[in-house]
Amino acid sequence: MIYISLFWSFCMVGAFCVGGGYASIPLIQTQVIDVHHWISFSEFMDVVAISQMTPGPIGINAATFVGTKVAGIGGAVAATAGFVTPSLIIMIALAKLLAKYGDMGAIRGVLNGLRPAVVALIASAGVMFLTLSLWNEEKLPAVWSDPDLVSTIVLLVSLVLIKKKICGVIQTLVGSGLLSLALHFFIK
Repeated sequence: MIYISLFWSFCMVGAFCVGGGYASIPLIQTQVIDVHHWISFSEFMDVVAISQMTPGPIGINAATFVGTKVAGIGGAVAATAGFVTPSLIIMIALAKLLAKYGDMGAIRGVLNGLRPAVVALIASAGVMFLTLSLWNEEKLPAVWSDPDLVSTIVLLVSLVLIKKKICGVIQTLVGSGLLSLALHFFIK
C-alpha cells in the first residue's frame, strides 16, 4: 500500500510541477509533510539540500530520497517512477503536438501564460529557503531584525562569489560548508 501511495503522490507532483525542479519543491513539500506526514520540515530541508548537491534533477533526487526514507529501495523506485511517469507521457504528447501545431497562436499563448506561474513557484521555494536559512523558521519571521549571523554571512559571501563569477557553483557549495563550519567555531 505504501508503494502505491508513494507512486501516486509523486505522480501528482510530477504532473503539476510545471517549470522544473525548483518549481516542484512546494508541491513535494505539500505531499510529504502536509498530506502524508512522511517526514518533518527539517528533514525536508535536508532532502532539498542533498537533492541539490547530488547529480540529476532535484525533483527526481528528492522523490528517490523520500521514497528510500519511507519504504526502502522499493519506496525509492515507486516514488521515482511516480515522479517521472507524468513527464514522460506529457513530453511525448507535447512533442507530437508541437511538431504538428507549434506555430499556432493559441499554443504559443498557453506556453506564454505558464511562465508567470513557473516564476511564482520558483519564488515560493526561494522564500521558503531564505526564511529557513536565515531565521530557521518555516514561515516568514515575526522579527526580521534577528537573522542567524553565520547563515547571513555565508549567504552574502556566496552571492558575491557567484555574481562576480569568482567561483563556480561546486566550489561555492564546498566553500560555503567550510566557511559555515569555521564561523560556527568562532562566532557561536
